[in-house]
Amino acid sequence: MLVSSPNEQSELLKRIVSAMRVAFPTPDAAFEQFYGMMHYHLGWLNEHFEPVAANSGKLLRPLLVIHANRVFGGRDEHALPLAAAIQLLHDFSLLHDDIEDNSPTRRGRPTVWQIWGLAQGINTGDGMFAIAHRALHGLTDVGVPAERVLRILREFEETILRLCEGQYLDIAAEGRLDVSEAQYLQMIRGKTAMLAAASTGLGARLSIDDEVEIGRLATFGEALGLAFQIQDDILDIWGDPALTGKPFAADLVQRKMSLPVIHGLGHASATDRERFEVLYRQPELSRDDLETLLTILDQCGSRRYAEHLAAAEYERAMQALDGVAPVNQAALNDLRALAQSLLGRAR
Repeated sequence: MLVSSPNEQSELLKRIVSAMRVAFPTPDAAFEQFYGMMHYHLGWLNEHFEPVAANSGKLLRPLLVIHANRVFGGRDEHALPLAAAIQLLHDFSLLHDDIEDNSPTRRGRPTVWQIWGLAQGINTGDGMFAIAHRALHGLTDVGVPAERVLRILREFEETILRLCEGQYLDIAAEGRLDVSEAQYLQMIRGKTAMLAAASTGLGARLSIDDEVEIGRLATFGEALGLAFQIQDDILDIWGDPALTGKPFAADLVQRKMSLPVIHGLGHASATDRERFEVLYRQPELSRDDLETLLTILDQCGSRRYAEHLAAAEYERAMQALDGVAPVNQAALNDLRALAQSLLGRAR
């Protein structure tokens, strides 16, 4: 439970979304559908470009920005442009990720590329990439010193590069059954953990110059990001589709080499490993095939192993947080509570 009241949290989420909306230009009629596709992806419009209250995601990363900035006495109005930029960057990556993974749905709705085609999906992602930068440049408008904005912008760009490196490793692993756990961790560190580390590290950098304290918050974010991704891998195999908005055993359908699969292949009997590999090389998987794969993973204890590793990263995150000397203890408690809410989640 967050220290802040539900009403305060609801208001904060509204302010984050408002900051995201501010980053968009006011288009003329020729470009309304271009930006409309972005708004659809963000859950603000339906496929007919009509206002709708769809699932916009957890807004976890912008919340990390706000609370990390508060820890050292920072003002929310200084953090909101960065929070918006981080979320828009994340959503840009999801637009392209959906195409690269051939994903038909996102948050329980058809993906942008499924409705408007690959070319428009790619271009919509490119546009949101630019909108994320527009949001970040709003830091200057709210009074953040130019030299601090420049440092944040440089680290923001480095984060994007790490994210793309992680995505490269993820794509390069497709079709391979020899991916090691170390290679998997390197991939998710770039693809997921570095954006969480930027959320907390850059959130802290908005208000302080102490590299040790910034480093502690960045380490907290990185470890939390790793735990979050491993938990996602668990949900993408064993999660309830009604809660996750994804197909049954989604990562198995897509032949993902996620942590449970890597562990299962490394610990299955020779016979079960061969069965698993044969099924993973098939062009299509039936429900019975998926059940067979799940049985092999369950027999190897692969879900338990992934849960254990996620818990270990969560503990590393908490240890980093324990070393922080806060200006605002309530904000530190909010970060801790936010992390606790993610462990063992169902969606």
